[in-house]
Amino acid sequence: MKTSLILIGKTTDKHLEACITDYIGRVGRYMPFELVIIPELKNTKNLSGEQQKTKEAELLKRHLQPSDYVVLLDEHGKEMRSVDFAQWLQRTQQNTRRLVFVVGGPYGFSGDVYERADEKLSLSKMTFSHQMVRLFFIEQLYRACTIIKGEPYHHE
Repeated sequence: MKTSLILIGKTTDKHLEACITDYIGRVGRYMPFELVIIPELKNTKNLSGEQQKTKEAELLKRHLQPSDYVVLLDEHGKEMRSVDFAQWLQRTQQNTRRLVFVVGGPYGFSGDVYERADEKLSLSKMTFSHQMVRLFFIEQLYRACTIIKGEPYHHE
């Protein structure tokens, strides 16, 4: 089973980018993983937040296949402890050909992206920048992989 993380816009902070690249390499030792970066929209000054979400949704949906299991990283999603996320990941991988996690743009997701999603997952009740969420999520994915394999990265 392949796992993908789809992002709107590239990571602009070189320090975050280095950490993200490191964790992508770590995750890749456990599962096929790809990072898909959808370019940020250009000339958005005259677009409302809803218009931006609609345009981003059009670009995002091009990367989704009908059989994908789509999980939105969303502030209103379900929160899980790392161990629970690892168990969820293991169960979900058994029933899915491709698991796709999505980080939206600055205004979140449009209604049709919410409709397409199979689940919503929240990393915290706190709000993080879209740049930071990338690193936090990939680190949690790596942590889940080590928990599944019984390796000593995670401590309870």
